[in-house]
Amino acid sequence: MTKLLMLQNGFTGEIPATLTRFRASKNSLSGSVPAEIWGLPALNIIDLAMNSLEGPITANIANARSLVLLFVSNNELSGKLPDEISSVRSLVAIDLSDNQFLGEIPSTIGELKRLCSLNMENNKFSGSIPDSLGSCSSLSNVNTAQNLLTGEIPRSLGSLPMLNSLNLSNNKLSGQIPSTLSSLRLSLLDLSNNLLIGPIPVSRVQAYNGSFAGNLGLCNIEAVEVPFRQCPSTYHLDENKRTLIIGLIVPIVFLMMLLGIFLYMYSREEKHDDYSLKEELWDIKLFRILKFNEDEILDSIKPENLIGKGASGNVYKVALPNGKEVAVKHIWRSSSSPGGRGGRYRKRRRRSSPGHTSDKTKEYESEVETLSSIRHIKVVNLYCTITSQDSSLLVYEYLQKGSLWDLLHTEGRNEGDKMELDWDARYEVALGAAEGLEYLHHGCEPPIIHRDIKSSNILLDEFLKPRIADFGLAMVVGSDPTHHVAGTLGYMAPENGYFYKINEKSDVYSFGVVLMELVTGKRPIEPEFGENNDIVNWVSIQFKTPEGVLGLVDSRIPEPVREEAVKVLKIAILCTMALPPQRPTMTSVVHMLEDAKPCRLVRIINDNDSSDKDASLSEPES
Repeated sequence: MTKLLMLQNGFTGEIPATLTRFRASKNSLSGSVPAEIWGLPALNIIDLAMNSLEGPITANIANARSLVLLFVSNNELSGKLPDEISSVRSLVAIDLSDNQFLGEIPSTIGELKRLCSLNMENNKFSGSIPDSLGSCSSLSNVNTAQNLLTGEIPRSLGSLPMLNSLNLSNNKLSGQIPSTLSSLRLSLLDLSNNLLIGPIPVSRVQAYNGSFAGNLGLCNIEAVEVPFRQCPSTYHLDENKRTLIIGLIVPIVFLMMLLGIFLYMYSREEKHDDYSLKEELWDIKLFRILKFNEDEILDSIKPENLIGKGASGNVYKVALPNGKEVAVKHIWRSSSSPGGRGGRYRKRRRRSSPGHTSDKTKEYESEVETLSSIRHIKVVNLYCTITSQDSSLLVYEYLQKGSLWDLLHTEGRNEGDKMELDWDARYEVALGAAEGLEYLHHGCEPPIIHRDIKSSNILLDEFLKPRIADFGLAMVVGSDPTHHVAGTLGYMAPENGYFYKINEKSDVYSFGVVLMELVTGKRPIEPEFGENNDIVNWVSIQFKTPEGVLGLVDSRIPEPVREEAVKVLKIAILCTMALPPQRPTMTSVVHMLEDAKPCRLVRIINDNDSSDKDASLSEPES
């Protein structure tokens, strides 16, 4: 025997030590885990959560070279987390929550480059949060709440490109909130009940009001309506003095050297002929008939046109001379820094080279290959690509209303913007996005799996008609599976974490989460959902009683149409079934949504049909 699954039973006693894969969560197992289990070299999953196990995780874990998932939450395990865990480079998810672990977090934890989720909540970890944690570039979830951690929040956490949830609450962290965190777009941020001091980044206060409670030393530099005192004027004075010393006096010699180098290089450029300024080649590849050229695009890639930042690049809004607006995603494909020499783009001689693919990132290749072959009204249009040796530009249609996430969740939007997404509009967004996803699964040959369906990847035009966007992680059915977890925390289907070959049912699960967002108005991960819960589990629990069902509906949806919203919520529950075969296809989802069409929309359609017929009968012949 090499595999044993015995989940959700009542087994007691101790664990045998001769397995290569072991899942025994939600039982009553006791005693210590045999040291041999931690170090089995072929082991890929350890799932011992919700038992009564004791003892430490031993140094033997260094031998578990194939370990992907380590789930040991809700036990009585203790001792220090061994440094050897950092050598298990295959780890994707670690859940140590609700145990008695103590000591410092290994400083070498940053060596786990594939780690997506780290949950250490409710233990006795002490010391500081390792700065090396910022090297785990795949991290989307970090939870070290309810421990004894001290020291400052590492600035490096603000550089994690995939970070979606950060919970450092109920510790003894001190110092100021790093300014680097203000650049992140998180679905959950909780720094409450620590010893933090100094100013709060205003953008974070507006987006995460309530996430900073219990830090008496925090204050606001600007006067905004949040439950924190305004920073005293003396703070501004002291801060300005420090800024002057660090920002002006110390680097002044260095700046003068840079200025001299710049003037020297500029004078050399002026002596060259005009051809030297156009020696670099730009390639443009068209997927639509265009009424603009690459020069008009390149001239508009500048900071004042920036409208968004993502893991793969910056997004700019470009207003063309002909009045058309487009969105441009800029992806750097080498070590070059944005802006190039002199902080600007240099326009070069145009050359046609359709086969130019050197140095393209995998996400760029995937997005171009996918979108260039798609023609559908519910999928965002890719007009063209413009590439050079250093970077790539993807030129899309511009969607005026932004993303569904922004309309549903972004704080600080005016009330009119929030209320324009009434239930009829939400239903039309749900149906339109479902039709777009159905086309990808059943209308393309071969079918396409998006792998990152979420509300921020559903864009809306001026009439609130949806388009599915961001195909950087997309793959065709039948292609070789990737070797990393794809998706966003809160939207990912359970099977995505097991490295099995996934299919289109993982997209169905993610779409079910989007439906839940539309009905409830909640984000996929909210503090009110409780420990280790997301919107799927929360909806399932609330759905067990009639009172709970109606309480799930967003308070902004009027009472008369809440029953219609519940119909869509039932479809969402079917989409988020734990086992992929139990989920419907997107074709079935579209049919179910059509059956759930609000009655007044049906009446409007019928009335329009009748009016058209009457008009045609009464219209005189020409």
